[in-house]
Amino acid sequence: MILLFSISTLMAQDAEKKKKDKPVRNPFESGMIIDNQTVFIPEVNTLEFVVEHRFGTLKNGLDDMFGLYAPSNIRMGLNYSLKDYLQVGIGATKDRKLTDFRLKWNIIQQTRSGRTPLSISFYGNFAIDGRDKENFGLEYKFSNRFSFFSQIIIARKFNDAISLQVAPSFSHINSVEKGLEHDKYGLSFGGRVKISTQSSIIFNCDFPLHIEGMQEHVPLNFRSKPNISFGWEISTGTHVFQLFLGTASTLSPQYNMMTNAETEFMIGFFINRLWSF
Repeated sequence: MILLFSISTLMAQDAEKKKKDKPVRNPFESGMIIDNQTVFIPEVNTLEFVVEHRFGTLKNGLDDMFGLYAPSNIRMGLNYSLKDYLQVGIGATKDRKLTDFRLKWNIIQQTRSGRTPLSISFYGNFAIDGRDKENFGLEYKFSNRFSFFSQIIIARKFNDAISLQVAPSFSHINSVEKGLEHDKYGLSFGGRVKISTQSSIIFNCDFPLHIEGMQEHVPLNFRSKPNISFGWEISTGTHVFQLFLGTASTLSPQYNMMTNAETEFMIGFFINRLWSF
């Protein structure tokens, strides 16, 4: 009798621990932090509408109102949560007339008890360049339009104010301009510091890794530049708005990693809207 009571008590305690061991709440307020994905996925059956925008560089000052009158780039997309841990999406970008298809999967989620200290997610996209075929050389094939990006995102929410993440990535573009690489590894860092219930300071850095062993051209004809960005985020529950300065404009992670030639800052913003069904 005593043995049965002890076993039932231990089982009840174990069940109670598992019940309490829930994922941490919102390590990030949005599925994106400036130019990078985060480990955040809205709950199942949530539709997300996303607008990303980048103006011209600040370097011309008042001549083009710090880039507001300069040529700009925009991306609009829709994402849908099939599960609490799985999201798919589609989007269209002005630059290169890209159409992209996206998937994000939360493999491991940090728990409130600390038993699982990190969140780990996979993000990947497949994009199709929609420009005229004359842009792809004389030996044109439809597959020349394809590009790919994959990334493992490792994040930790340290407390209610601070969340940080690191994300190694691999980019591939089937057809590139002369002198550019087809493949590139990269490393990204991002984070947020909450300064009020609705506002956070955010940052994102993307570093292309120029690894000699995988280079097609030695020395490199073109070295893509890092993307350094920082800004302010406002969250209202169903909306997130980010206003920031950054040094990349393509709004595509594979092209940011492989073709970024810019070192001047540009004003950008990000808006999302969530609907639950």
